[in-house]
Amino acid sequence: MIAKIGIITVSDRASAGIYEDISGKAIIEVLDSYLISPWVSDYRVIPDEKNLIEETLIDMIDNQKCSLVVTTGGTGPALRDVTPEATEAVCDRMMPGFGELMRQVSLKYVPTAILSRQTAGLRGSSLIINLPGKPKSIKECLDAVFPAVPYCIDLMNGPFLEVNEKIIKAFRPK
Repeated sequence: MIAKIGIITVSDRASAGIYEDISGKAIIEVLDSYLISPWVSDYRVIPDEKNLIEETLIDMIDNQKCSLVVTTGGTGPALRDVTPEATEAVCDRMMPGFGELMRQVSLKYVPTAILSRQTAGLRGSSLIINLPGKPKSIKECLDAVFPAVPYCIDLMNGPFLEVNEKIIKAFRPK
């Protein structure tokens, strides 16, 4: 089974074409380096609109059958940063350990990581992970949480995600 992974960049300016989206492309690049099993992306750039974020998450999971959806952007304290709220609105269950670990890792690099509200949750048999917006932070956070992602997908009867052990080690209990 080929894994389908949704990638959503939440950015008013990138969605309006004011600047190029580099964050979503950074996620694709990192996942390409991690995964050796076949996968395809459903990649979208949308504005910071809670209803649109919710609709996009629901479409990617319920209709496009993405087993994993990774978002970037909209996790700070700015008034238009609503990605965590949209994620929580569409999830059946939340996975707070992801956000806790990402903030802990980010605090090693910047004191403002405490302002981050990234989170993760489950909708049906899919995992949603909210990442920060900067490519460097995206890699740091994915390096921290991705070892648990393949097993999480396994537990939800999703596609088997095989990783390049030279780049990242996935943990699967024996």
